[in-house]
Amino acid sequence: MEYRIEKDTMGEVKVPSDKYWGAQTERSRNNFKIGYEKMPIELIHAFAYVKQAAAKVNFDLGDLSEMKKNAIVKICGEILEGTLDEHFPLVVWQTGSGTQSNMNVNEVIANKGNEWLKENGSDEKLHPNDDVNKGQSSNDTFPTAMHIAAYVEVASKLVPAIKVLRDTFAAKEQEFADIVKIGRTHLQDATPITLGQEISGWRAMLDKSLYMIEESSKHILNLALGGTAVGTGINSKPEFAALSAQQMAADTGYDFVTSDNKFHALTSHDEIAYAHGAIKALAADLMKIANDVRWLASGPRSGIAEIAIPENEPGSSIMPGKVNPTQSEALTMIAVQVVGNDTAISFAASQGNFELNVYKPVIIYNFLQSVKLLTDGIHSFNDNCAVGITANLEKIKENVERSLMLVTALNPHIGYEKAAEIAKTAFKNNSTLKETALKLGYLNEEQFEEWVNPQNMVNN
Repeated sequence: MEYRIEKDTMGEVKVPSDKYWGAQTERSRNNFKIGYEKMPIELIHAFAYVKQAAAKVNFDLGDLSEMKKNAIVKICGEILEGTLDEHFPLVVWQTGSGTQSNMNVNEVIANKGNEWLKENGSDEKLHPNDDVNKGQSSNDTFPTAMHIAAYVEVASKLVPAIKVLRDTFAAKEQEFADIVKIGRTHLQDATPITLGQEISGWRAMLDKSLYMIEESSKHILNLALGGTAVGTGINSKPEFAALSAQQMAADTGYDFVTSDNKFHALTSHDEIAYAHGAIKALAADLMKIANDVRWLASGPRSGIAEIAIPENEPGSSIMPGKVNPTQSEALTMIAVQVVGNDTAISFAASQGNFELNVYKPVIIYNFLQSVKLLTDGIHSFNDNCAVGITANLEKIKENVERSLMLVTALNPHIGYEKAAEIAKTAFKNNSTLKETALKLGYLNEEQFEEWVNPQNMVNN
């Protein structure tokens, strides 16, 4: 491999000649050979919005030449297009402020930008600190990029995914509206419901999760940029923070605003923790939905088997013909991971000491992983399972007719104790409710047919 020599305040460093990063990035790459979790590319792309907005504002404020501004904006555009992804090699497990990743972005923009300046006949040269990082600190750019990445991924990917699955369940809710089945509480037989009513619960969970995620995510629209090192805004102009937030809002299409207290913005990540709490609630609902689906589809002959789900792949390497609820299994594993991520985010967010929280990389890594896993998992579950759910009418009818809890309809007519006696006696003698009720003499056949009607029991 060929190398070139880069310099920083600590001296000279050998850097691969085909990479645009500089000395500080290379030091971090060598000093933190930990794990395989790279800084999320979504965060790097968010950094491009930060640097692009800062360059435009610094130009407008008279602190950056037009050519330098154009160079920075040009390279930020390339970062956002994904053509420079290979030049951001750093791992999550680095400094807790994300300083090295901020400098990684600064160095790539400066080195690549200097090529552009030279190609366009300019003698000017970008400096990663003095120009690309002008009016900024890692302590305010990193949390700003965190919020941009988090909000954009939630709004553009997770929210649409939730709506897709919600709409699938809404359609199934209508399709199965008149199919009466036995309800279950405590995993035991309960009174009848319709399959549509059961699925309406799933649909409502997604509606509620969608509302909570969108509501909580609004707090992430607050940006730290302008606080610089400790929240005072040292080395940035007073107008810089608000103007930069306005520029990032214009560039992204989302309503970002400058945080009204930069001391809070640098040391606290309660907004991220709050939003992820809603994401965790979604994961909890998806766990319940996926479990319901695999229980209801269990069998096909020795389980509940009231619904059928698509058969996507063989389920066993030894049992021929076996098919498993693999989409439910994948989605429930994702839910487990998201709950774990929430614990990590919550603990990391509690560790703001004085003017800075230094757990920023692990917070955003876990947040973005949750969003990515849930987005992909929801689409996979929807496309490969939910849309293909069908009702097993024969099995549903059989379970309703065999259920002892239809006896609940007799409570208003003969009382709880007599109704319980009918149910217990029927179970003991393996007889039907009707046979037992008539034998005990608590009502006649006409009364039983009128009062014990599953169709009438699904609506109060």
